Amino acid sequence: MAKQRVVVGLSGGVDSAVTAWLLKQQGHEVVGIFMKNWEDDDDSEYCSSNVDFVDAAAVADVIGIEIEHVNFAADYKDRVFAEFLREYQAGRTPNPDVLCNAEIKFKAFLDHAMRLGAEKIATGHYARVAQLADRYALLKGVDASKDQSYFLHRLTQAQLARSLFPVGELRKTEVRRLAQEIGLPNARKKDSTGICFIGERPFREFLNRYIANQPGPIRDDQGRQIGRHVGLSFYTLGQRQGLGIGGVKEKGAQRGGGEHAPWFVARKDMARNTLIAVQGHDHPWLLSSTLLASDLSWCAGQAPTPGRYAAKTRYRQSDAPCTLSYTAQGQLQLDFDQPQWAVTPGQSAVLYDGEVCLGGGVIEGADASVSAMGSAL
Repeated sequence: MAKQRVVVGLSGGVDSAVTAWLLKQQGHEVVGIFMKNWEDDDDSEYCSSNVDFVDAAAVADVIGIEIEHVNFAADYKDRVFAEFLREYQAGRTPNPDVLCNAEIKFKAFLDHAMRLGAEKIATGHYARVAQLADRYALLKGVDASKDQSYFLHRLTQAQLARSLFPVGELRKTEVRRLAQEIGLPNARKKDSTGICFIGERPFREFLNRYIANQPGPIRDDQGRQIGRHVGLSFYTLGQRQGLGIGGVKEKGAQRGGGEHAPWFVARKDMARNTLIAVQGHDHPWLLSSTLLASDLSWCAGQAPTPGRYAAKTRYRQSDAPCTLSYTAQGQLQLDFDQPQWAVTPGQSAVLYDGEVCLGGGVIEGADASVSAMGSAL
């Protein structure tokens, strides 16, 4: 690759640090940018952006590159957090990491980098970009256990053309080893979990600051009330913890578990402000063979033809073989070979053709015995 001016998003973590070092080793002119995306309670124990910037600056010093601190908090609040709250208020479970990549890291950050004269941007994502004859393809990272193409599936041809993911060619163990060999100060820093504005804090407590709770009944698959919920926005399909009904038993537990099987959220009835919980991980109401998705985005710039593919309905999931088709309304329809567990509206359904991530859409709904649930209530 010809030597280029590359702006690297330095997060303070080890992946972006090694990304910057690799690009410097390849002879590129590398500039680091630290993105500040959240300001509310930024000095709290949960949001570590101040610590992360110190780490990023220390990394830049060791590698020998400049670093700039850029505040994207206003963009983040308008483009990501507002949508995040809208989705939760509507009873869905959004994926802010997907939106953050599309709107901040590969839009606001990309635009800023271009103003700095960058020819490319780079991040520490575990994914790859391949240049084919007439287009760019988003590929899975070499380390299958760390692959992050799921979160990048909304990237366009223009964004892929300007993006580099050096650690996507490596395994995480190799990245850690390199970081120690180089003497990076964050070589042993643990990976961040969640998104900055939530961090490790209790999620319900955080959401309660922005969304009014409206308590209501929790019912089982027979329509019997088995508890009370604190507000439908605070639960997601497949959730097991925090239901407050652990001691309730379903006699006989004919559907999907024994007498002591745990309870899981199976559905949210927004019209009746009712949460439906079922007993047993493999209860049929938690399994879906078909899903519909909208708000579609395709990396190639055009929709893939109907046929056989694989898909993920959540990040940490094996590719599930499926058949792709489109509804008359233009929605994506996926029919899976094997039923999928807790397919959740608001999450992303991401389509793959082997190693190639094609894109995807936002899950609208699935076939998890909705008609049966309606009659049971």
